[in-house]
Amino acid sequence: MDRREFCIRTASVTAGTFAFGQLPSSLFAEAMKKQASDRVTLGPMRIELSRLAIGTGTSGWGGSSNQTRKLGLEGLANLLEAGFDQGVTFWESADQYGSHPHLKLGLSRVPRDKVTVLTKTHARTEQQMRADLDRFRRELGTDYLDIVLLHALTNPKWPEERAGAMAVLIEAREKGIVRTHGVSCHSLGALETAARNEFVQVDLARINPAGEVMDGSVEAVLSALRRMKAAGKGVIGMKILGQGALVNRIDECLRFALSLDCVDCFTIGVESRRQLDDLVRRVRSASSLAKAA
Repeated sequence: MDRREFCIRTASVTAGTFAFGQLPSSLFAEAMKKQASDRVTLGPMRIELSRLAIGTGTSGWGGSSNQTRKLGLEGLANLLEAGFDQGVTFWESADQYGSHPHLKLGLSRVPRDKVTVLTKTHARTEQQMRADLDRFRRELGTDYLDIVLLHALTNPKWPEERAGAMAVLIEAREKGIVRTHGVSCHSLGALETAARNEFVQVDLARINPAGEVMDGSVEAVLSALRRMKAAGKGVIGMKILGQGALVNRIDECLRFALSLDCVDCFTIGVESRRQLDDLVRRVRSASSLAKAA
């Protein structure tokens, strides 16, 4: 996408969103203090985690991802450990990424209670959800799961089709097997449902300033996320760089994400130590640059 096309696309974004390079400095007063390693409290269960999560599911499908394919077991565990050493203690995974064993190795090297693990399931029924919770804990080598989300929901009536899985997750939270639960959505209808559904304590939402690979317009998505926050839900941003479409605008995308009062933290897929170090630096720099905007 060239700059002219990008500006045309972002010019139509209104109601609290702005084109790149036009963000007022007043919007970032709080962002000055934000870093990747900041401790954030998420949702009604007050889960503590870092502002940045290391995503392990870039191009993730069929039980693998760029991270698992390129780095292997040892390489991805090393990357997670390097993140931990920099205060990035939030690790994001999913069943379909095949990264649970890699997180297990990473968890063996650091204090378990100092890391927040997010994973996702496609389970629909009680039986499927119980089986997934047991298998996920074995694969991750942990007695409990911090955040479990129903993955990639598109049907606005998902509470009806996932009722069995939801009931098991609520029970698991009450027993201490799961600390908090919620959803990730891949349609505006599903996101709107999530905004008003009490089961959702945490939402993983696609958000960036250009509307790339999102559930709807920037305005529509932000409206739903603001309603979630008003209801006390935790919001984690994803697709911050538009699934790679906005890699030539990383700093602007980070400034946008850091400016949002309806996004608590965000995950970005990292595939190397160089990328991790660069991203940690850019988060800090993006906050600093905001003062001069």
